[in-house]
Amino acid sequence: MVRPPLSPEERLRGEQLGTLLRQARAERSIVEIAAAAGMSAETLRKIETGRIPTPAFFTIAALADVLGISLDTLADHASGLGARNNGWARIATSSSPGSSSR
Repeated sequence: MVRPPLSPEERLRGEQLGTLLRQARAERSIVEIAAAAGMSAETLRKIETGRIPTPAFFTIAALADVLGISLDTLADHASGLGARNNGWARIATSSSPGSSSR
């Protein structure tokens, strides 16, 4: 299956998410963080470089946990980039501790 090309907005959103994750990773090894989050270093590298601009919710949740970033923080960041259309930001906000879907 061939993926359609990314829109400029999707590319920008992926790059900005990648930047946020790289900053949170700081000096820690990409291999160390990827292993702790249960993914390959190549997958994390692709997310950090924006080549995977819309990672799955569980991927984001695992990275947030390992990096010590709250899902609310990621959702707030993503909502400013239009990622709520992707769905994971909406799920992150509604499933965070202390949040309510009422």
